[in-house]
Amino acid sequence: MTPELWQAKKIVDSTLHPDTGEPVLLPFRMSCFVISNLVVTAGMLTPNLQTTGTLLWQITNQSLNVAINSANANKSSPLATSTLVRSYLIAVSASCSVALGLKALVPHIKRVSPATKVILQRLVPFAAVASAGALNVFLMRGEEIRKGIDIYPVLNEEEKGRKEKNGVETTSLGKSKKAATLAVGETALSRVLNSTPIMVLPPLILVRLQQMEWLRSRPRLTLPVNLGLILTTSIFALPLALAAFPQRQAVQAHSLEEEFWDKGGEGGKVEFNRGI
Repeated sequence: MTPELWQAKKIVDSTLHPDTGEPVLLPFRMSCFVISNLVVTAGMLTPNLQTTGTLLWQITNQSLNVAINSANANKSSPLATSTLVRSYLIAVSASCSVALGLKALVPHIKRVSPATKVILQRLVPFAAVASAGALNVFLMRGEEIRKGIDIYPVLNEEEKGRKEKNGVETTSLGKSKKAATLAVGETALSRVLNSTPIMVLPPLILVRLQQMEWLRSRPRLTLPVNLGLILTTSIFALPLALAAFPQRQAVQAHSLEEEFWDKGGEGGKVEFNRGI
């Protein structure tokens, strides 16, 4: 593949949804995730955030999560609008409850030093984001688990070339609930893998930096330093989290429902769009 074709492939893969072929709205593409998520994460990780601020930033974060999860989900089992709204409200309630509950609990923890309490307070957003983020994926994509997602036989290079030459699309073998459960579970886990370094490392580093004289004497630098830490961590964390599980997942047909056991393609495997 020439460099020009490879560049074109990267643009297409990062822009178009693999199931519909339609462009994903720019702010909700994974290629834009670092920028879209930067301000929201910085807001949640603001030191000494009050109750109102905590609620507003958690609601904003879950709203962004809903949009991203919906835009990048497997589209073979569409989510009804009523289910979408219900899932959104549950996710927002969960994240706000965890954030406010832990925020109120930490000051009353006994037998820990004040410095440890500061660190625990800074990690409250991580607990809320990680738990509600994984829950958000299951809620937004629950229809896939209930109805199943389309699976396809894995083709060898010769078969792929023939179909591409003739403009023929691969026909779905049917919908698999086991494949859907695997797809949604891996996506939820990838969200936790992504949020862990982003929501843990910057606040811990910032606590340390705020103890240094140069930052204590320049409090206006706290925000740009916080943004820089989050941006740097996000740039490295997101590719690793997305690479943990392939978007186009291939599994043995025998690991799914019995009706697919004798329908596997090359190596007895089938594949499906995991979503991201």
